[in-house]
Amino acid sequence: MPRVFHKTTRFEEADAWDIAQHRTMTPEERMRAAHELKKRHWSGEHPDVREWERRK
Repeated sequence: MPRVFHKTTRFEEADAWDIAQHRTMTPEERMRAAHELKKRHWSGEHPDVREWERRK
């Protein structure tokens, strides 16, 4: 997924642009982005919480 940069002068404009960007993404794109952010923040092997809940 390519990185996108959008510079604004007001917080309201930035929030509106962020919402519009998320609305144009498919669910698969949002899941890929969330997975990538998870990998960047928590490196190493970490099980998916949903899988842990299913095993209970």
